[in-house]
Amino acid sequence: MLLTTTVGSFPKPTYLVKARNEFASGKLSQEELTHLEKKATEECIRLQERIGLDILVHGEMERGDMVTYFAERMKGFGISGLVRSYGNRYYRKPVVKDEVKRENPITVEMFKFAQSLTKRPIKGMLTGPYTICDWSFNEYYPDRRELILALAEQIHKEVIDLEKTGAKYIQIDEPAISTRPDEIKLAIEAMEIVTSGVKAKTISHICYGDFKSIYPQILDLAVDQLDLEFANSGFANLRIFKHPPFTKEIAVGVIDVHSHIIERKEEVKENIKKALEVFPIEKVYIDPDCGLKTRTLKEVEGKLKVMVSAVKEVKEELGIK
Repeated sequence: MLLTTTVGSFPKPTYLVKARNEFASGKLSQEELTHLEKKATEECIRLQERIGLDILVHGEMERGDMVTYFAERMKGFGISGLVRSYGNRYYRKPVVKDEVKRENPITVEMFKFAQSLTKRPIKGMLTGPYTICDWSFNEYYPDRRELILALAEQIHKEVIDLEKTGAKYIQIDEPAISTRPDEIKLAIEAMEIVTSGVKAKTISHICYGDFKSIYPQILDLAVDQLDLEFANSGFANLRIFKHPPFTKEIAVGVIDVHSHIIERKEEVKENIKKALEVFPIEKVYIDPDCGLKTRTLKEVEGKLKVMVSAVKEVKEELGIK
C-alpha cells in the first residue's frame, strides 16, 4: 500500500541538452546522441533507486515534447514550426497530412534498456490518442473523432508490444481530456481501443483541467488507475471525488511540480492523510502532480526525498509495513 512513483519525465542533464542541440545542427551523430540519452537514463534510474521509489520511470531522456516525439515516429504526420504551449515554452506542433500509422515500435527499445538496469518495475510511458489529436493540426481526417480513433488503434499496438516486452505498468498520458468535457465519451471510446485485451496494470495521467466537469465520467476510462494532480490546487479538488465514491486505483499528486519550493515533510504527510479520508488506502499510490522536467535536478531530488520520507512515516503511523 502507498507505493511511490513519479508521473514520467525528469530534467535533462546539461550535457544532454547540449548534445541534443548539436544533433539538431548536424554536429553530433544519432549514435553519439543515443549513447548520451542512455547515460542520462541510467543516472535517472540510479537517482530513483537511491531515493527509494517503488515504481520507476526511465525519465524520457530521448523525448522532447510528449506529442511531437510520437508524431515524428509515425507515418501520416508532418511537423510545423514552433508553437507556444504555455509561458515561454514552445513545441513543434504535429500536422496530420495522411493516414496515421505506427509501422515500428516507438518506445520498446528504451523501455527494454531501462528495465535491464534495475530489478524494480519500470513504467511503459505513452501519450494517448486524445492528447495527440488535441495538440496537433488535422488536415486529413474528416473530424476529430475519426483521427482520435485512428490514433487509438496505433497506440494500442505500442501498448501490446510493451506488454510483450515485459512491462507490468503501462501509462497512457491524456492531459487534454480535462480541457474538453463535451468530448469525454470520445476519450473513453478511444481508451477502450488502446487498452483492449491488456493484462498489465494500465494507468492514465490527467492534469491541467477542471476535474469536476469530467467526474464521475472518467471512472469509465478503460484503465486500472487514474493519476491526478492535487498539490497544485492545495487539495481543494479532493472534495470532487467524495460523491459518488471513486472506484479505481488512484495515484495522488502530493508534490507541486510547478513550484521551486521543496515541500515540508509534515505538509506532504497531511496531504497524504487528506487523500486517505477519501480514497481506500489499498487503492492509493503516491507521486508528484505531473512530470518533473521543468524542475532542476536538485529540486527534483529534494522534493522526491521529502515525498518518500513522508510516505514512510505515514505507513509507520498506520502500522503498515
